[in-house]
Amino acid sequence: MVASSGTKARPARVPAPPMPPFEALDRTHARVIEVLGQFDRLLAHIDENGADEVARASAAEIHQFFSGHARQHHSDEERFVFPQLLAKGDAELVQSIKRLQQDHGWLEEDWLELAPQIEAIAEGYNWYDLVMLRHALPVFTALYYEHIGLEESLVYPAARRHHASLEEGAKSRG
Repeated sequence: MVASSGTKARPARVPAPPMPPFEALDRTHARVIEVLGQFDRLLAHIDENGADEVARASAAEIHQFFSGHARQHHSDEERFVFPQLLAKGDAELVQSIKRLQQDHGWLEEDWLELAPQIEAIAEGYNWYDLVMLRHALPVFTALYYEHIGLEESLVYPAARRHHASLEEGAKSRG
């Protein structure tokens, strides 16, 4: 704790968790694209073979990814990437981040509709609605592709620049 004359020292506190490395965020985007392709192949597989063991295993992987890792990725962006950029006040960036936040809500809504269907396949139930999945998956996929495109073309580069300037400032003070 550093205290200058006449000011109180700041209280000690638990350090905030570090921002995830951008490479991890980028890898998640690549994995989203892979799993969306897997999802599409799953539907074709079910058309040809029904919900066999291969389909069940694939559905379980898809369900686990979108229910876990993808949600955590969105949470990490909301906690570590977006707030710092929103605070900068750049109008284009703020508008893009607000769109991405809205996308997170829509992706969650879409997933909540898809998840029970995929879980049913994974668990070997036959009440899943393949027609609904065929109609919903392209919407889910298109939103993810647009979302990732906006993040990687505008928001992540801005976040990298901001993070680098913070590190540079810390070095010059250190």
